[in-house]
Amino acid sequence: MNNELLKRTITSVFLSGLSIFFIINGTFLFSLFLIIILYLSILEWRNLSVSKISFLLGISFLIISIISAFLLKNSNFLFFWLVILISVFSDIGGFVFGKIFKGPKLTKISPNKTYSGVFGSLIFSLFIGFIYIYYNEQFLTKFSLNYLNLIMIILLISIINQIGDLIISYFKRLKNIKNTGKILPGHGGLLDRIDGIIFTIPSSYIMNLFLL
Repeated sequence: MNNELLKRTITSVFLSGLSIFFIINGTFLFSLFLIIILYLSILEWRNLSVSKISFLLGISFLIISIISAFLLKNSNFLFFWLVILISVFSDIGGFVFGKIFKGPKLTKISPNKTYSGVFGSLIFSLFIGFIYIYYNEQFLTKFSLNYLNLIMIILLISIINQIGDLIISYFKRLKNIKNTGKILPGHGGLLDRIDGIIFTIPSSYIMNLFLL
């Protein structure tokens, strides 16, 4: 395992543990966690913005995403966890398949993104989604879903996660920078790590309102 991959792995494990701690330990700690994420994200977005308008729009979107995370967790905890897991494993699947299979590039916006990575993201998302449902069987009955509905929801969340990744990559390309920051060893900035989740959370909150 090379040094960069080791740092990436250690950071991911630490972040996962820290996130789980704040999520399961009450409303106050979770709210504090979200505020810290919002503050750090705004600092990084300031470096990514190409104009005052994009800066203000970006901040507005980040606030909406953070509020959506709070509301989704408190209104549908089961679905909230599913969204987080899909977002995380979508990133892992894209990284693993991209490294192993490589292949044609997806877009010039993000040179590291490949079609094999897209496929890996979808496969890993389905994998973790069905494992989650296996241990939470009440999810399907509670929301009157069948397995076809579940597959569509999982794939949609994964696709939105990947689109979010590309959007942040687009702004990094405009500013000609590799990472949004340096706060996370092996990953770069916080937005490099949560670029997909900040898009899946508000989208999933809308799904929760109208579909579940």
